[in-house]
Amino acid sequence: MTRQRRWLLLALTALAVAATVLAMIWLFWGVTDVPSLKARVASLGHWAPAGFILLYAVSTVAGLPGGVLDVVGGAVFGPVYGSLINLVGGTLGAAGAFLLARYVAANWVRRRAGPRVQKVMNSVEQDGWRFVAFVRLVPVIPYTIVNYMLGLTLIPFWHYVIATIVFMAPSTVAYTYIGHAGTQALAGDTDNIRYALLMLAVIAVVIFAPQFYKRWRNARTEQQSPSV
Repeated sequence: MTRQRRWLLLALTALAVAATVLAMIWLFWGVTDVPSLKARVASLGHWAPAGFILLYAVSTVAGLPGGVLDVVGGAVFGPVYGSLINLVGGTLGAAGAFLLARYVAANWVRRRAGPRVQKVMNSVEQDGWRFVAFVRLVPVIPYTIVNYMLGLTLIPFWHYVIATIVFMAPSTVAYTYIGHAGTQALAGDTDNIRYALLMLAVIAVVIFAPQFYKRWRNARTEQQSPSV
């Protein structure tokens, strides 16, 4: 990519980030409760889902945490439709950040990276989509940072996108349902609280189960290895 195109892309990204900030201000300014938030989103009419997807995508590129928007999506659009909207928005944002890192900064970073950074990047590239699956299921690194970090590797784009969709879905659905259940609770319907707690349990399992499995596997390997 030429320098002119790189600067043009950076300028467009800056404009997109500024537009996101303005959209966030419009969405939340003066909103004091969930019905007011729903009314503001509903004022967009048939464009509301597309507008929220665009907001989610650009917010992800800008580095804003997606979990907050997952909860908002669940509160506004419900658990099923909201999950779909959040997943599409999150995936588009993750893809945009990945491409931005790959075509704007990848070569520059590789030229200046030290041996240790190069070793880490080579290890990630060898694991490919498996590493993408791991960091989506186990958020050891913040979501927005991962998107840019993986763009600096040679992982194929479509492997990254497909793994993101599949392995980001559990946490997206969980956070979306929490947003929906919280809205219902505020309206006086507490039946959904237990389902929200179940979703929290799902998030906990998603985060900690791989770590427990890794410890169990290492312990088993040590037990089976012959003593010297």
